Amino acid sequence: MPEVLTVRALVLSVVVLLAVVLLLPTVRAVVTQQAQLSDLRQELSEQQEQKAALENELARWDDRSYVIEQARTRLRFVMPGDTPWRTLDGDSVQEEEPEPGPVRTPREEQDEDTPWYTTLWDSLRIADSG
Repeated sequence: MPEVLTVRALVLSVVVLLAVVLLLPTVRAVVTQQAQLSDLRQELSEQQEQKAALENELARWDDRSYVIEQARTRLRFVMPGDTPWRTLDGDSVQEEEPEPGPVRTPREEQDEDTPWYTTLWDSLRIADSG
């Protein structure tokens, strides 16, 4: 009887080995295809998000106020009646550092009888100069 069990075990092991050899490429192909399918689904969702963003951008161009804003900012267009301002050689202007210490007004030496509007005007002039 032991020979029969070994022959049966040998036949069974050959059948299992043959099944593994035949099924292994199929299982590997299924796993590879599942990974590819997952990657393609991820790419599809990214493409759909990009499409939605582009459609949103396209829909914004139907709004007249958006078109006017883009023409003003990108192309520097000016509407009739607007006053355009352009700085010439703005990069060459160098800002001076203020001197440290207390700020002195020109009228500090005057007496306390100066009117409030004179003090206010001096304050505005000093703030504008610095």
